[in-house]
Amino acid sequence: MRFKVGLLIFSFLVCITAIKANAQADTVSLTFQDAEKQFLANNFQLLAQKYNIEASKALITQAKLWDNPVLSTDQNIYDGSGKKFFYHNNSLGQVFVQLSQVFTTAGKRGKQVQVARDNAQVQQAAFDDLMRNLRYNLQLDFSQLATLLDEEKVYRLEISSATNLVNGIQKSFDSGNTSMKDLIRLKALLFGLENDRIENSRQVNDLQTELKTLLGAKETTYITPILNNEVSQPIKLDLPVLIGQAETNRADYLGNKFQLNSATHQLAYQKALAAPDITVGVSYDKNSSYAPNYYGLQIGLPLPFFNRNQGNIKNAEYSLKSQENTLKDNELRLKNEVAAAVRQYELTQELFSTQQTAFNEQYDKLFNSMLKSFKERQIGLIEFVDFFDTYKDTKLKILQQQNNLQKAIADLNFATGTTIIKP
Repeated sequence: MRFKVGLLIFSFLVCITAIKANAQADTVSLTFQDAEKQFLANNFQLLAQKYNIEASKALITQAKLWDNPVLSTDQNIYDGSGKKFFYHNNSLGQVFVQLSQVFTTAGKRGKQVQVARDNAQVQQAAFDDLMRNLRYNLQLDFSQLATLLDEEKVYRLEISSATNLVNGIQKSFDSGNTSMKDLIRLKALLFGLENDRIENSRQVNDLQTELKTLLGAKETTYITPILNNEVSQPIKLDLPVLIGQAETNRADYLGNKFQLNSATHQLAYQKALAAPDITVGVSYDKNSSYAPNYYGLQIGLPLPFFNRNQGNIKNAEYSLKSQENTLKDNELRLKNEVAAAVRQYELTQELFSTQQTAFNEQYDKLFNSMLKSFKERQIGLIEFVDFFDTYKDTKLKILQQQNNLQKAIADLNFATGTTIIKP
């Protein structure tokens, strides 16, 4: 019995150890460049959109194909005079065979191929724009997660300090040396910190879920972002150059240009459809014509008296005008978004300087000094609690400024459609 109990305990300990080891193995530290590579290789939305590109390319091949020739025949199945089915006499039986082919005119096939090529370019631009948006979300989530994990360190430091204080004040209260008011005030402070830390952990959990979906990672993975510290160094930006880069690289802008090309070629194709196609064929008739063994040449041509494709042509004209204005609107938005992103980056950079690091270190030293002074009763509770709250808020604001800089960089890269500053 003892052996079984011991074996059960041993198995339990082995399982716990394995679970801890597995949890540690699933923790992954990534730079943004590593995350971006994993995103490009594993994101299912991108993989799905790639198939749309291949599907549109297949339509180019389809547009190049000629119409199939038409073969028709007429054989007798009942002989009324002889009262026979499928009766065939070499001299009197009837056979009719016809072979015809449609030849398109006005360059319809070439114009249709061009429209298909335009649509393939639009699908490629849609893929690139999807990748641009997903990469932007990846960069925002990546920097936000790094900020929240740093904020968690602040909360844990303060919670640890507040817990030690509460334990000490509790002993002093039990000895009758501290008032209930001071004890409750510190416990309320600790409760508020714990509540903020839990909310922070909830946001971390949400971002972990989003990042794992973007990266195609396992559900047990825990991602720890590694940020590039060099981004705090200011970079000189040239607005006209950036606007030119945006017009060259932004997939949404290029997509609208491709749609304008498609609308232009679609109009030309609809006008070409007004020209009638020619059907040419040959036929053989054994006995139903004026002479036996008749060979004929056929030429068919629709007469465009009523339907000259007027409605489709008018529709294509209005679609072209609509797309022209859509492109102008997109171009104006592009310029304004790039200008706003540049300005936002410059404003955010103003908050960073070499003095910030020194201020951070001095503030940490002051925190330890104030904590020591309170324990030695050199300062009162109200003064200490006020400083405690101020320290927490200031540290969180510093971390938020770093996140704001990362967001400004993400906005700049998103607005230009290319990597201007590596995150």
